[in-house]
Amino acid sequence: MLKGFKEFILRGNVIDLAVAVVIGAAFTGIVNALVTGLFNPVIALLFDADSLATVGTTLREGTETSDPIVLQWGVIVSSIIQFFLVAAVVYFALIVPINYLKKKAFRAPAEPSPVEPSPPTELEMLVEIRDLLARGTQASADHGKHTGE
Repeated sequence: MLKGFKEFILRGNVIDLAVAVVIGAAFTGIVNALVTGLFNPVIALLFDADSLATVGTTLREGTETSDPIVLQWGVIVSSIIQFFLVAAVVYFALIVPINYLKKKAFRAPAEPSPVEPSPPTELEMLVEIRDLLARGTQASADHGKHTGE
């Protein structure tokens, strides 16, 4: 049982996944700061609001006994921006370089390697033997005519 666990842990995919989770967690802080500090204030300014979290549509005004009901679509816009930022960074920082390296690694070498001739097929060998035998039979018949045999 421990042997199977050891094999599972030492697989390359598990280690790669662990590294990705750690990097992703660290990267989340950067993206959150970017969205909160840069994009949210600009969008809130466009909608004349204090912050993007307060941007929304009021469905029912609040009364003395109940709170207002507000669709806070500003929070959703903020999350969508955050998602696209993460997707863009992952694509441009990881996917594009990896695809470039894969393409470069699998590109044909600049100098073609010398092509080794393939061995003859069975049919080609039989045709060659037939031709040699035919030439040998004809040569011995011609030789007999000249010597008087």
